[in-house]
Amino acid sequence: MDNTNEKIIRVVIIEDDETIRNGYSYLIGATKGFEVVNAYSSYEQASKHLISDKPNVILLDIELPGISGVEALPKIKHLLPNTHVLILTVYESEKTIFEVLSNGASGYLTKNTAAVKIIESIQEVMEGGGPMSVNIARLVIQSFRKNQDTPLTKRETQILEHVANGKSRNRIAEELFIDLETVKTHIKNIYVKLGVHSRADAIKTAKENKLI
Repeated sequence: MDNTNEKIIRVVIIEDDETIRNGYSYLIGATKGFEVVNAYSSYEQASKHLISDKPNVILLDIELPGISGVEALPKIKHLLPNTHVLILTVYESEKTIFEVLSNGASGYLTKNTAAVKIIESIQEVMEGGGPMSVNIARLVIQSFRKNQDTPLTKRETQILEHVANGKSRNRIAEELFIDLETVKTHIKNIYVKLGVHSRADAIKTAKENKLI
């Protein structure tokens, strides 16, 4: 029996830069076990087809023409609640990171991320993980150091610091004497907590400014 068509990861790309869009399409599509179902230059274009595309993972650019990636994210999660959305962007602002995490992003990677890492990140979200690039981990740490208000445990903070130092999941597991799955679970929990933390901040700010 031929099992080659089993567990193919269906990917949709929403990226306005044609060169980057085509590059991702080629690299992901040429990788065994992955299929790029469609690639779009805007959310408006993608929104008409996303349900029929049935993607497992969407790579979403932040700076899109018309509806931005930040605005598109909650719309995508409403349409496809079980689809993982990976943010790919050149922007690394704290505000944007926390905003997309609170809106349900499964991972946040910068566009200088190596192609092999993007493939690994897609695989990781499918396995329940939360990929995070080195620069993003550094920004999160800086944010909490500034605010002195972290929702993370000591172990989660320790792991985040290792990620920020560029260490691989395997290396972190070895150094902390824990298994790889535990590292992945901690990183996933960090994402969940950052999203909750972000929402709490938004509510607090709104109340302080008498917006709610």
